[in-house]
This record gives sequence, structure tokens and C-alpha cells, in this order.
Amino acid sequence: EATETTALADRHVDELSGGQRQRVWIAMALAQQTDLLLLDEPTTFLDVSHQVEVLDLLTDLNRSRGTTIVMVLHDLNLAARYADHLIALADGGLHAAGVPTDVLTVDTVRAVFGLESLVIDDPVSGRPLMVPIGRHHSTGSSVTLSVGSSATICILTCVLFKRSGPSPASPDERQGGRG
Repeated sequence: EATETTALADRHVDELSGGQRQRVWIAMALAQQTDLLLLDEPTTFLDVSHQVEVLDLLTDLNRSRGTTIVMVLHDLNLAARYADHLIALADGGLHAAGVPTDVLTVDTVRAVFGLESLVIDDPVSGRPLMVPIGRHHSTGSSVTLSVGSSATICILTCVLFKRSGPSPASPDERQGGRG
């Protein structure tokens, strides 16, 4: 009942959506009345709505039954949003462990994934949110405006694609004028 899968009992597994399958697997684990769930990438191959559905279900199980959930997630933002404790592994060993705000940092993302990023507060959960920068995204120039005493807005100018070749003619040049 906790996984809302009783209506799926008579359906063949091939007829289930990805989210329904994950809920059925979780229901099977819960039927064993375990206090601990070990999950390896429970959101892999799911669209974002089903990822959130599965993680919301796991959160409900944790809160209502006290089930301890240990899972591997490669989506850093979902991990930070849903987990109470994160562990980051690199080079076969422990790199960082703790609450999401202590683990999901620019330095950790760089050290573990070799990726430049920006880590900001998630406007929904208040947890850290990692924004990857990548090779094709330049932060260009940055201007920081202070708003009151408790907020800072950072405005970044960004060039995603730069046109190659001659620049287009100005409106005057196209009309034969002398700009």
C-alpha cells in the first residue's frame, strides 16, 4: 500500500512504466519488512517526473516507517535535495562525507568529477544546487549588485555560441547607406 502498487499486481512487468517498475521493486523489498533498503541507482533510465516520484516515495518510507535508505545516485542535485547525508568517492576512496551543504561544494565537484561548477542554494529546498559550467559555457564578465542587507544578485553575461565568419551588415549597409 505504501508504494501504491496493489492495482498493478495483475499486470505483467513489461506493461509497467519505469516509475511503476521501480515502485514494484521497492514494494518487494518492503514486503521483506526490512529496516534498511540498499538501492543502486533507483532513478536511472527514468524521466524527471518519475525520478522525483521514486525519491518522494523513498522519503515517505523513511519518514513514516523509519526505514534507513542507502542509495547510489549520480544526479548530484537530486542527491543533495533528498539525502540527509552524502558520501563522495574519488579514486577508489572517500573524498567527502556529511550533510549536503558540507559535501556538495565547488571544490568537491572539481576534485571528484573534474568539472568546474557553481553551487548555489536551491530556491525550492534550500539545499545546495550544482550548476555545471562546461567547456562551451563561459561566464564572461560578472557584475554583483547588492540588494538590501541580506540578498546578493549576481548577473552573469554569457556567450554560448560566437558567430564565425564576417559579421552581418548593419541596417544602414544593407540599405546602401553609410552607417
